[in-house]
Amino acid sequence: MASSSFSAEEAAYVREPGHGVIVGHAFRTRAKGQVVNAAGEVVRLVPATAYASQRFASLYGRAKFIPAASYPQEEPDPRYAEYTRTTKAEANGRFAFDKVAPGRYFVTTQVIWGEEDALFREGGSVYDEVTLTGKETEPVQVILSGK
Repeated sequence: MASSSFSAEEAAYVREPGHGVIVGHAFRTRAKGQVVNAAGEVVRLVPATAYASQRFASLYGRAKFIPAASYPQEEPDPRYAEYTRTTKAEANGRFAFDKVAPGRYFVTTQVIWGEEDALFREGGSVYDEVTLTGKETEPVQVILSGK
């Protein structure tokens, strides 16, 4: 999938202390207009390194949504997860990351619905990109809806 190799040095800024705050809402709108929130889902803050950028481009193409049935089987470099911050979305799909260092990030989670034992569940993975300059005085808002 990703042709560049993971670089811990390039991703290290995710571990640096910062003053930035990212707040967001993760949801998908079903065909009939019903909104499904990412209640209780893990939300990831991924430093937008060359490795991560290639990975996201390969997974999502030009979209910001991957159907659950299309999830890749290939596992990323194990260090990739070590240089990712996580939080959990609240019942209403809202989430926050505080003390974020300046840099470019991918924010991603999944919004899934349907029976847990079903062969194929509806929904999938959503993401967006955010950049913190270090000069923000208000939280940076991100909407993860797949659009």
